[in-house]
Amino acid sequence: MKRILYYLVVLTTAAAFSQDDENLKVRETVDTFFEGFHLGDTTIMKSVLADKVLLQTAFKKKEGQDILVTDDLQKLIHAVANRPADEKWDERLLNYTIKIDGNMANAWTPYEFWFNGTFSHCGVNSFQLFKNGEQWKIIYLMDTRRRKGCENQ
Repeated sequence: MKRILYYLVVLTTAAAFSQDDENLKVRETVDTFFEGFHLGDTTIMKSVLADKVLLQTAFKKKEGQDILVTDDLQKLIHAVANRPADEKWDERLLNYTIKIDGNMANAWTPYEFWFNGTFSHCGVNSFQLFKNGEQWKIIYLMDTRRRKGCENQ
């Protein structure tokens, strides 16, 4: 009986540490994306992006109309690569909620965006990731954007 309990404890502990390790790898993938974003280094960004990535933004127009915009990844890469040296883009991630099932993960990251030291907007990023072998890759990124209600992140 003691052996059975011992093996159950070992298996449970190993599974818990394995999940924590994968959570850390997903977080590191998101952090690497933003490292490249902040440095203007698209090579770093691309290192954690899948070949095909869907980018979408959800927001409300001033009139209250809900809008969903789908963007091309190359448009984002071009904007980051060609950002003027005097512009500072600072997307501050406030928290991470990571969910994993096998080779699929979701990272939910509330954020504030600051442009040249001035608050611009806030929202949430939802990263969908796929683990291709040993590396997590971002396959989908959707964000929300708003200027009000940011303190409730």
